[in-house]
Amino acid sequence: MRKSKPKKRIILPDPKFSDTTVTQFVNNMMYDGKKSIAFKIFYDAMERVAEKAEKDGKPVLEYFKKALENITPSVEVKSRRVGGATFQVPTEIRPARKVSIGMKHLILYARKRSGKSMAEKLSAEIVAAYNLEGAAFKKKEDMHKMAEANRAFAHFRF
Repeated sequence: MRKSKPKKRIILPDPKFSDTTVTQFVNNMMYDGKKSIAFKIFYDAMERVAEKAEKDGKPVLEYFKKALENITPSVEVKSRRVGGATFQVPTEIRPARKVSIGMKHLILYARKRSGKSMAEKLSAEIVAAYNLEGAAFKKKEDMHKMAEANRAFAHFRF
C-alpha cells in the first residue's frame, strides 16, 4: 500500500483469561484455521504450567506473560547493501513486532521439543522461558549478541 497504512485488526480477548495477548498467541499457533484445537492445546499447556506457577505463588497468566517477556528481543539485525558489501545493521524493533517475534519463537521451539503432545511441549518451553533458559531464550540472546557484534554498522540505519 502506497498511501495509507492498513487498519489494525481488533483482536477479541480469549474466553478463559479475557486477554488479547492469549488470543494473539493462539492465532499464531493455529494450523488451517482450527482455532478450537489451538485453544485446547493452549489451555492444557496452561494447566500444566499452573502447577509450577502455584509453587511460585503467581497467577498462571502472569507466569506466561513473564516467560513471553523474557524471550522478547529488543534489537535485530537487517541486511543492508552498501557499496557492494552487505552489512548486518542492528535496528530497534517496534513494540508490536517484538511481541510477535517472541510468540513465534516460543511456538517454533516448542514444536521442535521432544515430548508427547503439543501442550506438553508448549508448557515445558514456557517454564524454560520463565526460568531464563530453553531454545527460545537462547534465540533472543543470539539476536542480541549479533546486534552487539555489529554495533559498528549502526550508522547505516535505514
